[in-house]
Amino acid sequence: MADHGTFYWNELTTAAVEPAKKFYEETLGWSFEGMPMPEGGTYWIAKSGDKMAGGIFDTTGTDMASMPEFWMAYIAVDDVDKRVAKAKKAGATVVREPFDVPGIGRIAILKQPGGGAIGWMTAAPQ
Repeated sequence: MADHGTFYWNELTTAAVEPAKKFYEETLGWSFEGMPMPEGGTYWIAKSGDKMAGGIFDTTGTDMASMPEFWMAYIAVDDVDKRVAKAKKAGATVVREPFDVPGIGRIAILKQPGGGAIGWMTAAPQ
């Protein structure tokens, strides 16, 4: 796991998955592996050689489908539940309460007091 308080993961949130995959394949040489999402659909792991480089979250069929695409960053935290409680006290708005992604970790999505969105993640033991 990345060190507490450091950036851990980045994902492109988009309804235009295939054009995005093609763009990054052609420009950076990334390859992609599909991972089924618990609520349906596929999450795409971007790989640079053998290393994971980021992900693509497909918003098709979700309440986020009409949003413009954007890159979402995630910060590693030692205990996402405890840190979210502290974030609320510090003025954050919780967009999505902590939830588990099997084999990946526990994630929460927040807006800091100024409105910037950020994901916090405690990785599952590997």
